[in-house]
Amino acid sequence: MGKLYCIIGKSSSGKDSLFRRLLNQKELSLKTIVPYTTRPMREREREGVEYHFCKEEQAAELERQGKIIELRAYHTIHGIWKYFTVDDGQIDLERANYLMIGTLESFLKIREYYGKESVVPIYIEVDDGERLERALKREREQTIPRYEELCRRFLADASDFSEEKLQEAEITKRFFNSSLEQTEKEVIRYIQQVECGKS
Repeated sequence: MGKLYCIIGKSSSGKDSLFRRLLNQKELSLKTIVPYTTRPMREREREGVEYHFCKEEQAAELERQGKIIELRAYHTIHGIWKYFTVDDGQIDLERANYLMIGTLESFLKIREYYGKESVVPIYIEVDDGERLERALKREREQTIPRYEELCRRFLADASDFSEEKLQEAEITKRFFNSSLEQTEKEVIRYIQQVECGKS
């Protein structure tokens, strides 16, 4: 039976960079899952790579069909943005291991859907000051920076990833991402241990 490894952590903790590096590790043989969102596409994002970008009507139809595994709706200053995972045939735990990025909330719902033995959290932590600097740098690179949304996300993280919620979710293993290269090595070693049944 395959595993679904879910990278979770606060915004700008390096999840995307770590995700790309782990996918490039051929010995891990991890497949990706493309999530869905109704938010606008950012610069340098591509349809079907970072996300499937869809309209509100498409999201409603998928929900009507019972295909949405988990959905998060965020009230942003630009309107409601939805992020969700769909049972669309991408995941086959009989044949492969998978890697995805999510929130604590999405991790819990995916774990409920596929079972505790199949879903493994990879929780990434970074100093708050470092995270804020990274987020500002990324936002400045956008044609239309959305600083208000950046601040909303940053403040929401404190509640979304509170120690109480982490304990409730049984998140005990943490990876401190002060060096992306070192974190990558530690996560690779951890995944290999899980595959060998040693974790």
